[in-house]
Amino acid sequence: MKSSDIRVIAAQVYFLPVVMRVPLKFGPETVTEALCLRVCVEVEDRAGHRAKGWGETPLSVSWVWPGSLPVSQRLERMKTVSCEIAGALTQCALAGHPIEIGSDFIEGALAQLTARHNERHEGEAMPYLASLVAFSAFDIAIHDAFGVLLNADIYQLYGPQHLNRDLASFLQPDSTRVHFEGRHPSDYLVKNPAKSLAVWHLVGGVDPLDESDLRGNEPADGYPVLLADWIRRDGLRCLKIKLRGNDSDWDYQRIRRVAGISLPLGVQWLSVDFNCTVSEPEYVNAIMDRLLDEDPEAYARTLYIEQPFAYELEAHHLDVRSVSARKPLFLDESAHDWRHVRLGRSLGWSAVALKTCKTQTGALLSLCWAKAHGMPLMVQDLTNPMLAMVPHVRLAAHAGTIAGVECNAMQFYPEASLPEQKVHPGLFARLQGRVDLSTLGGPGFGHRQHQVQRELPAPAITT
Repeated sequence: MKSSDIRVIAAQVYFLPVVMRVPLKFGPETVTEALCLRVCVEVEDRAGHRAKGWGETPLSVSWVWPGSLPVSQRLERMKTVSCEIAGALTQCALAGHPIEIGSDFIEGALAQLTARHNERHEGEAMPYLASLVAFSAFDIAIHDAFGVLLNADIYQLYGPQHLNRDLASFLQPDSTRVHFEGRHPSDYLVKNPAKSLAVWHLVGGVDPLDESDLRGNEPADGYPVLLADWIRRDGLRCLKIKLRGNDSDWDYQRIRRVAGISLPLGVQWLSVDFNCTVSEPEYVNAIMDRLLDEDPEAYARTLYIEQPFAYELEAHHLDVRSVSARKPLFLDESAHDWRHVRLGRSLGWSAVALKTCKTQTGALLSLCWAKAHGMPLMVQDLTNPMLAMVPHVRLAAHAGTIAGVECNAMQFYPEASLPEQKVHPGLFARLQGRVDLSTLGGPGFGHRQHQVQRELPAPAITT
């Protein structure tokens, strides 16, 4: 036991609705609004000292729960689970470092809570990923509160001085050449993280690329609409292209069109994201091979491929080595935790996309497992606005990604983050193709929440 060990003694849950200025296509669904879960937790150490921390994540229903139920019903279920998590977290007896609390809760109470929730609701079961995303806001808040309690940057608190257990207590290696005994997350984090990061812009599946795509109903709100205007205004150098995964010619032409517009304007890297819609590796291989043959520059500029296949790896043991042989193949939705990363690696996935919306704890443990086994990393967005942006970019800075970080809230709801932007102007505006982290500082994640003038709604629940 450490004197710094904490337990959660209280939690407040807030729901913050956000309307999107333009729609965002997630696989088969198109999203026009979002709901952010914001959480405040209070923790107490063994000496009775207390501190509060904040966490936030979008409850991105279409991403975590593709299904037949109406979006409104799925969202209500996620809201219910969020409130149930608040009660379970404050009533449990878990104590220790935030990673220990987070891991123990995920391994025990969260799975049980999800099962009980589904038993109470007939019909379509809520996926575990949905409850994991809901818990992520609490988990982030616990990490933040721990840093506030110790008056330290949370990334200085991931070593043996504050953890009771080493990584061998959480992770199992996939190779005799790898061991986790005596090692901690601090051993795998970037020691001197950059204060600015290259930023990736999302080219959505329904985004207009040029004038021929305009329908006349685009917003006239002063923000760009066409791809070239975004590139010029923000100095973009990296573009992530959303694809359909069920129309190979459309996907191929989409890549060609984006490349044709962006590369002459100085864009250096492209990536392609199929959002779990592809059933066979040959679909992706055919597109990549055709691109190599007909547009070798676009092929060379395609840095990686993101999650083409169904995220339930246990149910779909698909050998994807042929795709990884062409480009780095990143697990995203499938990378729930390090075990899924291990399974993915055995099937031929070569890299891991981390997301704070799958918990700070899980992201750190997956980061350690992936780095120990030589898997490259990226940190991907869930269109994180407001406070959700801060842990997201800080993870990217400390993870050591292959190329910066994805940040697209500026595209879809830029004014949602105006109060936070007044405190962190370079974080919520992409300048010269980068985001600026230099204003982040102080204890916890350094978001300086006390300086942000945002009026919150009444809490949905207080425990």
